Amino acid sequence: MDAYEKLRNELRQKPCRWLVTGVAGFIGSNLLEALLELDQHVIGLDNFSTGFQHNFDQVRQLVGNEQWQRFTFVQGDIRDLATCREVCNGVDFVLHQAALGSVPRSIEDPLLTNENNLSGFLNMLVAARDARVRRFVYAASSSTYGDHPGLPKVEENIGKPLSPYAVTKYVNELYADVFARTYGFQTIGLRYFNIFGRRQDPNGAYAAVMPKWFSALIRGEELFINGDGETSRDFCYIDNCVQANLLAATAANSEALNQVYNVAFGERTSLKGLFALIQERVHRILPGTKKISPTYRDFRAGDVRHSLADISKASRLLGYEPRFSVQDGLDRAAEWYVENLR
Repeated sequence: MDAYEKLRNELRQKPCRWLVTGVAGFIGSNLLEALLELDQHVIGLDNFSTGFQHNFDQVRQLVGNEQWQRFTFVQGDIRDLATCREVCNGVDFVLHQAALGSVPRSIEDPLLTNENNLSGFLNMLVAARDARVRRFVYAASSSTYGDHPGLPKVEENIGKPLSPYAVTKYVNELYADVFARTYGFQTIGLRYFNIFGRRQDPNGAYAAVMPKWFSALIRGEELFINGDGETSRDFCYIDNCVQANLLAATAANSEALNQVYNVAFGERTSLKGLFALIQERVHRILPGTKKISPTYRDFRAGDVRHSLADISKASRLLGYEPRFSVQDGLDRAAEWYVENLR
């Protein structure tokens, strides 16, 4: 039995109180689903700026009404300190996912990104500290590596940020470290590398590449690749991300605390390669769909050329062992997108 399966068994025997911010979003709703399946009590906070009621509807259908009764939702904004204090009251663990993602959005509107990702983050840290929350786990980002050329990416070696979004996520790490040193507050940051999977929104100007491509292939619409297609990413299926969050929140090893960790699978896939993998799965499930060739356009400002994570630190200190490869995750994601986007 690996560390994650052992943890799941332990949680079923001893329910705790969890706060998930950004709970109506992609990652937040998957954390909610996993926690409710483990009989945990969950407080959720979201302002629906990027989250959706239909994510709640799907989770409720999956877990059943009895488990759903363990969930309390508060519609509110992390930019309001009073709201942050309200939802932190009586909580054991915080899984802080609320943020404005997207490099292009941050370039277009750095002030809004700063308000949410810095002021909102600091509000949550203060509220969780004052409520004596046992541990604060937060969504960091691989964008923190910036212009550092080394591969694979190792937590201790970062470069200069390439976007306002990257600046905010790096400052999150600095704040968390200061709160650990100054107040003895337990924090863990998880640098996500291109998380994908069910309930990832394909719509909007700032949607991630994976759901946008699934949507285009299923609906026979035009599909774009930024750059020459050789740009590569370490794509990580959502269930691996959920595993990392739960392990980080409950890690008993004191050496694991007040650290940041890469959350990825540890393999690199080019955008050309990703397109071929997605197209193969869509045509396998929907053989009648139209064959589409991608349209290539300019590289996107603020994007790094290649990304690949070293996950040995998370494996050693948290027991993180990702169960789903990119291809495994795409198999599951394809089924979800075909069912929900046709």
